[in-house]
Amino acid sequence: KQWYQRRVAITAGTMSMAGTKEQQELIKKLQSEREKLQVLTKEYQKHISTRQQFDAQLNENNLVLSEFNRLKPSAEVYKLVGPVLVKQELTEAVSTVKKRIGFIKGELERCDRNISSSEDKQNQCKDSLTKIQQQYQQKLQAAAAAK
Repeated sequence: KQWYQRRVAITAGTMSMAGTKEQQELIKKLQSEREKLQVLTKEYQKHISTRQQFDAQLNENNLVLSEFNRLKPSAEVYKLVGPVLVKQELTEAVSTVKKRIGFIKGELERCDRNISSSEDKQNQCKDSLTKIQQQYQQKLQAAAAAK
């Protein structure tokens, strides 16, 4: 990822010396695609961060569920509501945690789809950048050969 961004920056830097209108248009396309890739990279990182948060919540809820499973059916369970502990039935608490785990798993699946989609968009953008760079290099070589 970093080598690619450096390559784009170096190419963009050498492209700033271009003279023809066609070369300048390619430079603008390249800069536009590079900015698009930066936005897509931030979006991807945001999706990864969100997934990590849901993963942590899932682990925490699984831990709570395993603790509930170790309790005797007659055990007393309390739920924190604001600053007050309120007594809650064990079966109700287990049910709530299971529902929460189901919700979190659904969110993880959604995050995975978003991550996959974001990766695809990044790859398309990188391919487009590569094509534009190749076109530009061909124009430079053709201009050099014509001199």
